[in-house]
Amino acid sequence: MRKVLIANRGEIALRIVRACRELGIRSVAVYSDPDAQAPHVRAADEAVHIGPAPATESYLRGDHLIEVAKRVGADAIHPGYGFLSEREWFAKAVADAGLIWIGPPASAIAAMGSKTAARTLAIKAGTPVVPGTTQALKDAAEAERLATEFGFPVLLKAAAGGGGKGMRVVHEVGEIANALASAQREAKNAFGDDAVYIEKYIDGPRHVEIQVLADSHGNCIALGERECSIQRRHQKMVEEAPSVAVNPALRKKMGDAAVAAAKAAGYVNAGTCEFLLDKNGSFYFLEMNTRIQVEHPVTELVMGIDLVQWQLRIARGERLPFLESPEPKGWAIECRITSEDPANGFLPSTGRITHLQLPAGPGVRWDGGIEAGSVVGLSYDPMLAKLIVYAPTREAAIERMERALQELVIGGVETSREFHLRVMADAEYRAGDVTIQWLEQRLPEILSRKAPEETLRAAVIAAALIADMDRRARSGASPAGARNDGGAARSAWSDLARREGLRDS
Repeated sequence: MRKVLIANRGEIALRIVRACRELGIRSVAVYSDPDAQAPHVRAADEAVHIGPAPATESYLRGDHLIEVAKRVGADAIHPGYGFLSEREWFAKAVADAGLIWIGPPASAIAAMGSKTAARTLAIKAGTPVVPGTTQALKDAAEAERLATEFGFPVLLKAAAGGGGKGMRVVHEVGEIANALASAQREAKNAFGDDAVYIEKYIDGPRHVEIQVLADSHGNCIALGERECSIQRRHQKMVEEAPSVAVNPALRKKMGDAAVAAAKAAGYVNAGTCEFLLDKNGSFYFLEMNTRIQVEHPVTELVMGIDLVQWQLRIARGERLPFLESPEPKGWAIECRITSEDPANGFLPSTGRITHLQLPAGPGVRWDGGIEAGSVVGLSYDPMLAKLIVYAPTREAAIERMERALQELVIGGVETSREFHLRVMADAEYRAGDVTIQWLEQRLPEILSRKAPEETLRAAVIAAALIADMDRRARSGASPAGARNDGGAARSAWSDLARREGLRDS
């Protein structure tokens, strides 16, 4: 493997460029019109323009990407995550073109690409699954019968895709017909497949996933768990490794179950098995993500393993250097920094990044694809970067994340930074008392509460105002800028206090 074409953009493309460089492999970036000046384009050894902004005309044109790879002499393609990373046909087309596919075989993607097929495979492998169907529902009557059999509430889920699309929680039989039709429409629009299945809805579980790594020589290991319960509308917001809810014995059980499912699919390369973990310690297989995950850095930090480099190493035929699953050391937390406005319903925010100040110091990692001058539009996912920290304990990691978030400054667009600061300050989060419903339930309170730095700012203004008033009282003189029209004297600090919603008395 001498040259890799990276069929992606943003932070993951830059991450792959760096992994390639450390292994002495040349990298080729691809870019659409708005990405022409993106950091990953300049960082790669070569870069090729592939089309206009819409992904359907650039990053999703698999045939064109293969043509580009062959034209520039690349002998491998890395798909990153999203876009074409979990498309069986693309993996097959890459292999058929005589190129190395840096990911699992097309057959494994096909086996795990449909949630219903993955459930069937997991059941055969002895991996626990949530009670439900392995075939798409025929109609509302069948859904009503099965829901009554499993017991309410139940969950209707699109068989293809993810990200919360085509999912509906149903609490009573009268809701099923409308919920099924709605889920089918959404699934069809999002994935081109209206197949929907049904499963028992587990109340108050955690979302815990297991990282697996398998080589082409029959070796497959689990690399611990990631806690991904902090979600909004089924989208992960904060991830950490390990999980406060998982002890070594449970980690071994979940790891063995994930490895069994991966082996049943003939899996090779990096992948992730997602589980629901209930309050009693029982866990249920949800699906397998046949690609590198957005949240892979937290596993890298606690396991001391470069997962992206091992994707490359495995693809070129290397064996795993270990056959036993190591135990995690320390604690890592990741916050997804997105161009969204939490105070305005997380609406997307667009514009030019006018200023970027990155956090630094011990245990701080920034995986980003932006810089000052970058233009943030609506063509792609709003995730700008990932801020990751590592520390010996969870408590220390939370404090470090809070400090790193306070150092981070992104000007020109609204971001999720303030939201993450408020999560880090939340007592329930700090205690690890969370479920996949936790954020939805706590969000109004979290957004209404001032972040720690907002409280500090108010205290600083108040202290300065008191000191200013004290100086005025002792001097008996009006400060500069005071009113001389018969009204009460007012200083600049007083004006600022009023603008901040503070009383100056």
